[in-house]
Amino acid sequence: MGGPSAEREVSLSTGKECAAALREAGFKVVEVDAGRDLAARLAEISPDVVFNALHGRWGEDGCVQGILEWMRIPYTHSGVLASSLAMDKQKSKEAYRAVGLPVVESVIAPRDEVRTRHVMAPPYVVKPNNEGSSVGVYLVHEEANGPPQLGDDMPGEVMVEAFVPGRELTTSVMGDRALGVTDIITEGWYDYDAKYKEGGSRHEVPAKVPDEITAACEDYALRAHAALGCRGLSRTDFRWDETRGLDGLILLETNTQPGMTPTSLSPEQAQVAGISFPDLCKWLVEDASCDR
Repeated sequence: MGGPSAEREVSLSTGKECAAALREAGFKVVEVDAGRDLAARLAEISPDVVFNALHGRWGEDGCVQGILEWMRIPYTHSGVLASSLAMDKQKSKEAYRAVGLPVVESVIAPRDEVRTRHVMAPPYVVKPNNEGSSVGVYLVHEEANGPPQLGDDMPGEVMVEAFVPGRELTTSVMGDRALGVTDIITEGWYDYDAKYKEGGSRHEVPAKVPDEITAACEDYALRAHAALGCRGLSRTDFRWDETRGLDGLILLETNTQPGMTPTSLSPEQAQVAGISFPDLCKWLVEDASCDR
């Protein structure tokens, strides 16, 4: 838990919640704030399984998974390749396209070029290609006077993606089972605060959408999970323009380590599906592997 990424605080919250749930399920749990001494700490503890509650770079992108593979310690969630592929938004889109999943146009462009000109016609979204939790996301409206003034904390290259209007929908996959659809309702952009602050958003689960859309979200999420080679728990996010019916459903990205905080979506979907939070964490431990 924890770690050095931009999502450190979310990871600490996830780790705290999961540790408590695992103790309730009967496991002996040691909490480790992942630092540069992680391999030494793991060698000292010699765990049967690592519950990976890290988010963002280093913990979710294949790096820590590589350490665990090298040490031959079974760990939860996706392996090295799936984690790395899912964290790279542009490459994961290529995997989606290869299996016929609907995605929108996007390009990778230098940050300084994006600051000086519109690299695609507005409206569009600018985001890091390899961060999650809506960290560093800029929305450029159709009536924008000029390109976005990206902060210096943005990486040297960023993703510029056509803006998709509509409702925020999401579906979790647990192994080979889709857990339903949530409609995420906010007052504005579904940003970092909307995701993690109390009252930042409201979740309607199961979503009040046509059966055709529910079925499509579940099918697309299962196919995305398989296309990336995920295991354990994943969550795939969508935008749905209801004026266009099924044609308006677009896959945005897949999160290989969904948040497990009090306001997180995947535990909520599992609960509605009849799976308690301790049982979900227990299942993840029992599903753990170190086969890349």
